[in-house]
Amino acid sequence: MTTEPPAGRDAERLPAGALLIISLLVGSAFVMILNETIMSVALPALIADLRVTPATAQWLTSGFLLTMAVVIPITGYLLGRFPPRSVYLASMGLFSTGTLLCAVAPAFGFLLAGRVVQATGTAVMIPLLMTTILRLVPASRRGQTMGTISIVIAVAPAVGPTLSGVILSALGWRWMFWIVLPIALVALVAGALRLRVAAETTRAPLDVVSVLISAVAFSGIVYGLSAIGESAAGGAHTAVPPWVPLVLGATALAVFVHRQVRLQRGTGTAPLLDLRPFAVRRYSLSLVLVATGFMSLFGAIILLPLYIQEVLGDSAFVAGLVVLPGGLVMGLLGPFVGRAYDRVGARPLVLPGSVLLAIVMWGFTTLAAATPIWLVVVLHVGLSAALALMFTPLMTDALGSLPGELYSHGSAILTTLQQVAGAAGTALFITVMTLASAGAGVDAAGVHAAFLVAAGVSLVTVVVAVAASRLPAPTAAPQDART
Repeated sequence: MTTEPPAGRDAERLPAGALLIISLLVGSAFVMILNETIMSVALPALIADLRVTPATAQWLTSGFLLTMAVVIPITGYLLGRFPPRSVYLASMGLFSTGTLLCAVAPAFGFLLAGRVVQATGTAVMIPLLMTTILRLVPASRRGQTMGTISIVIAVAPAVGPTLSGVILSALGWRWMFWIVLPIALVALVAGALRLRVAAETTRAPLDVVSVLISAVAFSGIVYGLSAIGESAAGGAHTAVPPWVPLVLGATALAVFVHRQVRLQRGTGTAPLLDLRPFAVRRYSLSLVLVATGFMSLFGAIILLPLYIQEVLGDSAFVAGLVVLPGGLVMGLLGPFVGRAYDRVGARPLVLPGSVLLAIVMWGFTTLAAATPIWLVVVLHVGLSAALALMFTPLMTDALGSLPGELYSHGSAILTTLQQVAGAAGTALFITVMTLASAGAGVDAAGVHAAFLVAAGVSLVTVVVAVAASRLPAPTAAPQDART
């Protein structure tokens, strides 16, 4: 089926087949993002089975994130150059191939290669999902539809460790991939048969130099930030200090931005990543709020399990259960917040969400060695509710403020920022926690210091949210499927 946005008095209706297409994309993205966190609980089993060190095994997660950081900036070009159906089939095909490689991997190298192939397919899916929603859904219903993305963003990372723990308790680690593989293959076949989205493509050449520079920039920044956090947490020390890739990445990023601006001014070659979305103030402010929100989210995902296990003395399984209700609440609230956004806009949702985020973060600073576990659950649910009030309106507002030809680039920038913000939040909070802990391990004083910094970041979020609320409401960008 080929879908195009309706016109005239039917402009508020979803085009025929749009619900099926969006459901297919959301389900595919959910399964893919689940794999970002599913490996965390499985690392001890992999270390024993494959006979590798913890520092080596950690590359199954770090390599996944680094690959995504390299590939995501290219998605703006891919979504403009190739039809959505072709991009989807390539994405799911790569993910399925990587999953099969992981399931049959005879050694660690094959498993890591499979994770890299998985990540290559995963990196394309979220920008494809966002761009397709903007192409298919009328502006008055985008909030409700974009709310479904919250399920992918929130529930998948939260369910990953819990699901992994259940599978490992009954089956071996390979079953984490054997269970996912048939689901991925069904989605691949369904996409080949049913996915049809009208979109005009361009034959602009790929700027290979920009691809190489962006690879150095984003992989250097993400790796450097992750290495800072790992080294602060007592991880393995490498021959290269963490600041080296971080400085190299930042320098390459400056060169990348300069080159994209120069290409945008007209040199016969199209930029790899169109940076014009940054000229839209509402888009830029929304990006800042999304970044600080993701720092809080990833900070809680990292800090709370450490606090529960090292300070409270509970098991990893209990830590997984504690963060599960918050992830589920965030996902369940997504569609309701989306519908509210369609009715009242972003301001009545983002402002209370930012205030609630600050309150909860200051509540986290009260955690101590004798804090009851139910209070940790309540605070995490409050954090999830605050982010649910913010993420859907912010993403919808940011991308909806752009003209149609910038949808793919705007979503690529947004997704890249999420990866960098998550790595930055992890590095910052882990470093503060480790430096503030009295001994070599994690203690209540270190957790308090880390959450104190997170609470300070949340105050910045409130200030930016107030500034964003003073901007006039965006006018709907022309609904054009052929962008």
